[in-house]
Amino acid sequence: MHFARNQWYVAAWSADVGREPLGRIICNEPVVLYRMMSGEVVALEDICPHRLLPLSMGLVEGDDIRCRYHGLLLDSGGRCREMPGGDAPNAAVKVPPYAVTERYGFIWVWIGDQALADPARLPNLWMNEAEGWRVGGGTYHVKCDYRLIIDNLMDLSHETYVHSTSVGQKELHDFPIETRVEDARVITSRWMPDVTPPPLYKLSLGDYAGNVDRWQICYYLPPAGVIIDVGVAPVAEGLTLEDHDAAEIRSFVLDFITPETDRTCHYFWGSARTRDIDNEALFAEMTQRQGAVFLEDVEVLEAQQRMIDHCPDRKLRAFKVDSGGVRARLMLDKLVSAE
Repeated sequence: MHFARNQWYVAAWSADVGREPLGRIICNEPVVLYRMMSGEVVALEDICPHRLLPLSMGLVEGDDIRCRYHGLLLDSGGRCREMPGGDAPNAAVKVPPYAVTERYGFIWVWIGDQALADPARLPNLWMNEAEGWRVGGGTYHVKCDYRLIIDNLMDLSHETYVHSTSVGQKELHDFPIETRVEDARVITSRWMPDVTPPPLYKLSLGDYAGNVDRWQICYYLPPAGVIIDVGVAPVAEGLTLEDHDAAEIRSFVLDFITPETDRTCHYFWGSARTRDIDNEALFAEMTQRQGAVFLEDVEVLEAQQRMIDHCPDRKLRAFKVDSGGVRARLMLDKLVSAE
């Protein structure tokens, strides 16, 4: 299994975890999440130590969780409080807790050595908390190796064909990408001056019908995050890649891919943006449209995985457009090897 374990992984959006237990498998480890009375999130191994039923099928009582099979009760630290049949609590009956923290609208779980869990190692998602920005998104369960999604996000040339009715355009292949490694991140960037805006951006441009300068800057954040700075600006504004942050139509595409098994993963997708964030109907529509774009990726990625499994002797090939994904895999390989 190609997982870096001593890392923070997104387990859920904050809004998805409440008093009802939620089960997740992260790097092949079953985890149950729920909120205590204080609102603080608990993460425990999702296996009752009695008869191995998932605790996520159980009942939250106060700050504790009770197995729905025979009633074993565990506290928020995974220690036994009540045994089935009225026996005295046995200290040897317990489940391991996981370090968990909540920030940027996500619940993060540390799967590896619990002594190494440090919230300071979370990625800096400033846009999720900054005034004037708003995040919308969702979650897909995808039947593919999580690294295929990272490959996909670090090479956006596929947009021309996979997303032709939304963010794709032929000009993507007219301008080269630049790839570099900086501050333990892989960064790919593409600047597309004086191009026709793709369909989805035309909605944001309103009555403007001219050409735009367009950019895409992809940041791979190990082990399994990709943030993409995207947007357009009317050519007359004269922006460049260096000062694109002054553009009005700019957003950050948020992608966190949490491996479930070696062939399945949870894909937490979203977008942080500043435009029309108080227009509830339009904000919901744009989030829905973005979700439809990612579903197009899911269709391709799952088909790719099926063919990889069908032809295990065939290897992925890398061309120049794959440089971001190749560098990302090399960085991930080093993390895995170091563990």
